[in-house]
Amino acid sequence: MVEPSARAFTTSDEWFDSRGTRCAARVYRPDGDPGARPAVVMAHGFGSPRALRLYAYAERFAVAGYVVVVFDYRGFGESEGQPRQVLDIGMQHADWRSALRYTRSLEEVDRARVVAWGTSFAGGHVLTIAGQGEPLAAVVAQVPHVSGPAAVRSVGPRAALRTVVPALRDTVAARLGREPVHVHSVGLPGATAMMTSPDAYPGMMRLIHESGVAEDAYPRTVAACIALRIGLYSPQRWARFIDCPVLIQIAAQDAITPRTVAERAAARIRRATVRVYDGGHFDPYVAPLFDTVLADQLEFLNAYVPPLPKENA
Repeated sequence: MVEPSARAFTTSDEWFDSRGTRCAARVYRPDGDPGARPAVVMAHGFGSPRALRLYAYAERFAVAGYVVVVFDYRGFGESEGQPRQVLDIGMQHADWRSALRYTRSLEEVDRARVVAWGTSFAGGHVLTIAGQGEPLAAVVAQVPHVSGPAAVRSVGPRAALRTVVPALRDTVAARLGREPVHVHSVGLPGATAMMTSPDAYPGMMRLIHESGVAEDAYPRTVAACIALRIGLYSPQRWARFIDCPVLIQIAAQDAITPRTVAERAAARIRRATVRVYDGGHFDPYVAPLFDTVLADQLEFLNAYVPPLPKENA
């Protein structure tokens, strides 16, 4: 695998409009001018900003010859939007479509060869928009959220019930035009948080530390009302409508997006490539699993969306 130390790309921090809100995008442009290149558009999972290890993937894709656009959803990370930390599924779908439209507008991008890359909750988003007809050359869904009921079952009834009261308070606050009521995205077992599996809190902290950002650089909260909606969000419903090639990457010991549910969803996708790894939900982002997961992504992309036209390869 080509290492990012052999830097052969430039980056620029840019913006795109999503229904009147500016979303932050970092664009990676490979050196050289072989003509229009394929692009990989990336966003993070549940309540996380792009700075938490997505740049590590983007660098490798850029070295391999892809234009890469990594963005934050409105209200998260470096993107604009008020109120902050509100995870609205429909708005995030709109942000995805705006990011893809923006990417296709870049002069160095081949509009017909744009890939959507999503992890965890965003893995569900890219499956959903692909199934709804977004024209994509391919999809990469890493440890994807595919079933709302399965996600609720995976946290357990006690953990789910702990979020109900703040979720109801947040719903009332939103209707009254007040500030959101937030809960932690991840927490230790027994805490009031959206993810409380034994690996959730240590996994998130390792992600923060290995990203080189300060622990307090980004809020680790979401507006609590999502707790009442996540059980209704099942991207697997769109799986059979997806026409493009899809790479589904599953962690065998994933306590947040269970393996069996992900495998059943993948079986509904006509052109699915499935890879299963030993590890939990947060392991693909860091060593030792990171290099293996990334190598499979590059192999998949090279097979279906090669970085150079066949005649130039």
